[in-house]
Amino acid sequence: MRRRSATSESGHTRILAYPPYPEALDVPCYDNHTHLEIEDGEEDERLSLDEHLDAAAAAGVKGVVQVGNDVPSSRWSARIAATNGRVLAAVALHPNVVPELAAAGTLDEAIAEIDRLAAEPRVRAIGETGLDYFRTPEKADQLLQVGAFERHIELAKRHGIAMQIHDRDAHDDVISTLKRVAAPERTVFHCFSGDADMARIAADEGWYLSFAGTVTFKNAASLREALSATPLDRILVETDAPFLTPVPFRGRPNAPYLIPVTLRAMAEHLDVPVDELSAQVAANTEAVYGSWDLSGAEPAAASTQRDSA
Repeated sequence: MRRRSATSESGHTRILAYPPYPEALDVPCYDNHTHLEIEDGEEDERLSLDEHLDAAAAAGVKGVVQVGNDVPSSRWSARIAATNGRVLAAVALHPNVVPELAAAGTLDEAIAEIDRLAAEPRVRAIGETGLDYFRTPEKADQLLQVGAFERHIELAKRHGIAMQIHDRDAHDDVISTLKRVAAPERTVFHCFSGDADMARIAADEGWYLSFAGTVTFKNAASLREALSATPLDRILVETDAPFLTPVPFRGRPNAPYLIPVTLRAMAEHLDVPVDELSAQVAANTEAVYGSWDLSGAEPAAASTQRDSA
């Protein structure tokens, strides 16, 4: 892949080409959280849905959880999962879109659509939902997020599916909300960003922690301490693609085929054989979401065009 660069809004140089393919995992694993509807990188080097999934399979990543952030991306996620044996879906309203929907008077309508999508057999999680006080500092908007978070929790419990949490600069309120209203049986912190103490709290509650490429960053010592504090049977791994690309490819587009890079870094830090960690994480992922086979898929063909999301 050609090496092209651009300057981001923060002034850092980004390489627009996808990173080279890593050595494949001998024991296959899953990508707990990805956004394949979001295209990144140089236009003539972008990967189609099938190319993403084929590259992932070649790297030992046998399935992905495709995650919605709003109604259009949730519909797209549910649609591609319906007939694709390598994809399961999560559907939700990201906390940062909640104030916008409330202001437009369409929040109830949007949550009703998430409720409808959550009933589809290959939608296995409500996510990503939660709280984000980094991009939403206004107290009134934070309260709207809390209300929507509680409604998403109720959906996950009523449909009997998992929940993926987005938590940014809101650790205490996320935990207090989960305890106040009772978390779903299978609760996952997507792109976990807390410290070791928070990891222990989560483990005590039986929650799962999903680690992204951020665990490889040089300045993420506290996150690696959290990884060490997490029981092996509560660990998941994700890309959050196209974001959070692991070192040494930070700044380039991320994709599910790069899961081996993050997983190997995690195994090295934990001093656990890669095959052992991959097998455990795969088992954990199936415990949260169930099987990836197509036995519950709908028979109708599903469009995979991103522009229909």
